[in-house]
Amino acid sequence: MNINVTEDLIKQLKQIQADFYATFGVTDIITNSKIFEILIADTLNHKLIPGHSGSRDAKDNEGNEFEYKHYKESSSNHTWTFNDFSNTTIEKLTKVKSIIFAHIQDENVLFPVFDWYYEVPGTIMSQYLSKATQRITNNRKMINVGARQIKDVLAFTKKTTPGLCSGVYSEWIKRIIDIVSKIEQQVETGGILTSNKFWEVLVALQLGHKVQSEQAKHDATDAFGNMYEYKVAKGSSWSFQDISKDVLKKYLIDKSIILATVDKNDFVVKKIYEANTKKIVQLLKRKLKIKQKRYEDKGKEIRRKQISLTAKDVRDIKAKLIYSLDQKSE
Repeated sequence: MNINVTEDLIKQLKQIQADFYATFGVTDIITNSKIFEILIADTLNHKLIPGHSGSRDAKDNEGNEFEYKHYKESSSNHTWTFNDFSNTTIEKLTKVKSIIFAHIQDENVLFPVFDWYYEVPGTIMSQYLSKATQRITNNRKMINVGARQIKDVLAFTKKTTPGLCSGVYSEWIKRIIDIVSKIEQQVETGGILTSNKFWEVLVALQLGHKVQSEQAKHDATDAFGNMYEYKVAKGSSWSFQDISKDVLKKYLIDKSIILATVDKNDFVVKKIYEANTKKIVQLLKRKLKIKQKRYEDKGKEIRRKQISLTAKDVRDIKAKLIYSLDQKSE
């Protein structure tokens, strides 16, 4: 890897995001597969709505709002997921004109293509989910919707697109994909536009680690083959989701757990802490037990076994500060 080339590419990507925000009012376009929402909006001639979780994705020229769901051909899950649903979120679907269930072809192509989709009115999808989710018992409150359900149960047919990226966002998308592809070649990590992976790459560059492609069991490795779990956040609160015995057991295999803070506007890593895995696991168990007791006292059930570690927690377990942008600047 040529670190100078990689850093220059990251600077170019930072500038594109800043220019995109100045032009369209949408930021953080490098996180959680946002680029594919931009691709969908570009193809359907929609306008993006600023925001991530909890907000609608786009609107048309008449002001009708849409929610996007997508999966990539390279993904192991060829369904569309509704995470953390509730009666409230399902009811809110009645406010959107349609849910777009999109397929992104990203295999054996130089450039990802939004090639086909299903469009289901929000009212119909809300009614369907209201009934279908009654059978869901998982704590996470998650349901997957497949093409067969949409076609056979809801009776909607697949729509195809021209497969062209030629709308108002097209040149931006092409520049982002081009630069990201070059970064992936440099760091030897694929799929860095999914989840938090791009920011994990920025952390790994400071530590001399290599981030695993897509969703591997461990986030990164060092030159000696040691494995690490990464938690990257904008502030001093790191979320551990879907905690289970298997997840905690997996953490114990890691050499350590990396807790990092980043600035997603300036594209910089602010701080990196290295935490002992046993101490993290013990702390998570203790905090989860306290949370479960609190919910039981209120007659409630935890919907998702999720715990956040704070700056105080980091101090209490004596995690080591191994990188600080402030110290580097001095």
